[in-house]
Amino acid sequence: MKKILLTLAMACSIVAIQSCGNGAKNDSKETADSINEAKAPENMDDNQVSATPLSVSEEDAKFVTEAANGGMAEVELGKLAQQKAQHADVKAFGDMMVNDHSKANEELTTLAQAKSITVPATLGTEQQKVKDDLSKKTGREFDKAYIDDMVEDHEKDVKLFEDASKNLKDPELKAFVDKTLPTLRAHLEHSKTVRDKLK
Repeated sequence: MKKILLTLAMACSIVAIQSCGNGAKNDSKETADSINEAKAPENMDDNQVSATPLSVSEEDAKFVTEAANGGMAEVELGKLAQQKAQHADVKAFGDMMVNDHSKANEELTTLAQAKSITVPATLGTEQQKVKDDLSKKTGREFDKAYIDDMVEDHEKDVKLFEDASKNLKDPELKAFVDKTLPTLRAHLEHSKTVRDKLK
């Protein structure tokens, strides 16, 4: 009974935090992680009926929220590049980010729904700050900052997905990772090539 009340209290506080509208203090990724943690089978007791439990491990769910957050950021920043980029290669790279990551995000969201994993609804605080900072830049300054961010971001993405390929327990999530990893590696190499052209 205590666990049910604790879960209900946590769910209420998550809803309260989300409805505050204070974006600076509300990280959508952290909120999704908290919801998934409460739904992890190891954290639920037999009497709990308030939520559908995860059909994957808590660690697998954490990977999904991280990947979904990163994928969403790639699309948002890609749209910014479509609007603001001056260099044709930077604009083209932004197009590729929107197209490739939109497809991957849809596939990941479908997988997440099938496994009762909550994914972030909006960009995490860190990604939103990057977007806000880039929004203030123009011309060559924007192009350079965007591509530098894409190189750094894809280095992190490749590492995240390589680790996930070794450590994920869910076979469908692992198949998604193994299918997506070559595209992320290609994005990393492409972003480095574009960065070299801007020097």
